[in-house]
Amino acid sequence: MPTKFKSIGILGKSSAPEIAETLKTLYQFLQPHYQVFIDPESAQLIPDYSGEIQPLKSLAQHCDVLIAVGGDGTFLAAARAASGCNIPLIGINLGRLGFLVDISPAELETKLHAILQGHYRQEKRSLLRTKIIRDEQIIHEETAVNEVVIHRWVTPSMIELITSIDGVYLNTQRSDGLIISTPTGSTAYSLSAGGPIIHPALNALILVPLNPHTLSNRPIVIDDSAEIEINFIKTNEVNAQVTCDHIAIPDVLISDTILIKKDPNPITILHPENHDFFHTLRDKLHWSVGNPT
Repeated sequence: MPTKFKSIGILGKSSAPEIAETLKTLYQFLQPHYQVFIDPESAQLIPDYSGEIQPLKSLAQHCDVLIAVGGDGTFLAAARAASGCNIPLIGINLGRLGFLVDISPAELETKLHAILQGHYRQEKRSLLRTKIIRDEQIIHEETAVNEVVIHRWVTPSMIELITSIDGVYLNTQRSDGLIISTPTGSTAYSLSAGGPIIHPALNALILVPLNPHTLSNRPIVIDDSAEIEINFIKTNEVNAQVTCDHIAIPDVLISDTILIKKDPNPITILHPENHDFFHTLRDKLHWSVGNPT
């Protein structure tokens, strides 16, 4: 089985013993031909596992390609781990929707074999880099594949945000929060909040208000080269939280500035050759049900 990939990493959905059979099948398929690395939690689910174990933080550094086994959440964790390592990702779907993980367990051996032999459709996806600025110092940085969310936290009151794009004032809003989404994230939380679906090939970002007090405050699509700056209205104490793909940034203060910009290092996804974004939308969102075409 000659291939340009020599070492392969596996990241399974944490705390999900139901993936054990798929992990076992995947490992038995790969082990004779590749050097295999796996995260510690997944290794415990494979009987008599004899491959190498690497923690998530260093897993991508040892691999030519990283396979995520689970749902989109597992894929997001793999993408953040692979960010900056310049290795592609492959997704095996054991979740519910699975916009990013597009190989089913039943197709695992045939489709994965084809991809590892070089028969795939390659796709670049941009990430977001968030910085929390306090007293002109960066106190926290985090990466997001889907979205960055500023939202009210443990309070019944709305939060008040000032948004600027490339240093130019956009608006002030009272709302439950604001979603800043990549095209990848346009089918996630942004979609649930009323944002548009953006084709992943577009160089765009989406700003989606969460339950705005002013109903004319609508989602807006901007170029992904822009830097977004968010500040809080300082007339009231703020009870807000910033999350990056559901990873919370702790202890955000009313005086902090939130800067969001496209990360310079995109991720690469390897899809089966017949991958079609529009087919994925029809399948996952149940469009055209009953239409044979």
